[in-house]
Amino acid sequence: MITPHTISDLYHTLSMPVEEEINFTILSVPDIHPEIPFKSPVLRAEYFSFILTKEGSGVYNLDDHKFPFGDRSIYFTNPGHVKSYELFSSKEAQIIMLTEKFLQENVHPEIYSEFPFLLAEIVPPNDQTAAEFEEFELLFNQIGFEFKNDSKYKNKIIGNMILVLLMKIKERFWANYNPLIEGEHNSRIVKSFKRILESEFKKLLGEKRGQIKLQAQHFAEQLNLHPNYLNAVLKSKTGRTLSDWISQRTLLTSKSLLVDSSLSLKEISYLLGYSEPTHFSRFFKKNTQLSPRAFRAANKSM
Repeated sequence: MITPHTISDLYHTLSMPVEEEINFTILSVPDIHPEIPFKSPVLRAEYFSFILTKEGSGVYNLDDHKFPFGDRSIYFTNPGHVKSYELFSSKEAQIIMLTEKFLQENVHPEIYSEFPFLLAEIVPPNDQTAAEFEEFELLFNQIGFEFKNDSKYKNKIIGNMILVLLMKIKERFWANYNPLIEGEHNSRIVKSFKRILESEFKKLLGEKRGQIKLQAQHFAEQLNLHPNYLNAVLKSKTGRTLSDWISQRTLLTSKSLLVDSSLSLKEISYLLGYSEPTHFSRFFKKNTQLSPRAFRAANKSM
């Protein structure tokens, strides 16, 4: 299994000093990879990356996709994907790495509502004209300048510059992005979540029944994502939150168990992860307007 990789992990890998959790950094790619050609390890990053290549070439590998890049290109990646890259040449390039926490605290509290493209899963590099590239280069350079300053407003200043960067990226490349379309057809995260959800509920309906795990944290850990990020992906790409998916599948399964099994209400409650039958009964009645006993009686007699 590929382990999650934080910005602090990257600093340790590069033998750079780090004393606390890092939520933002900007680095020169030639500085951190002086030996070219370079091939990175395969990892699952827990942060966003924005890479601006003025002069260089290589390939980004994201899950099952390969994206070649060259001079005057801009590229970003999101948390939760299996990533690696190869550098064939790298004379001038910069990389910004930042976490969801930094984005929400310093850029926009509803970051995914404002910039849904941050949840896009297939993101090929974009090549720029000289004039277009210069705009992005100026932004990156100014962000790098502020990053070196020791100001109590440092993160907020950088956050406002990242806001401008995201607005520029949205305007240029993602103005017509519809996350629901990607969610229906191409989202690896959505497909993987649905598969794990079904796998958990199969435990209930199989011969070896055991209590299932329906907490958001459990599903997020299976996908190597933060629960908030997984919820944002599902809400953006399916129109339903993580709790909606779990609740609807729980309700469907509970109806099946009430009608097609002889399990007691207490046993069904336990299997569905409820510590008390009263908690399950409250959930069931809220969604069906019937108590579990009334639902069982009505459907057993049919």
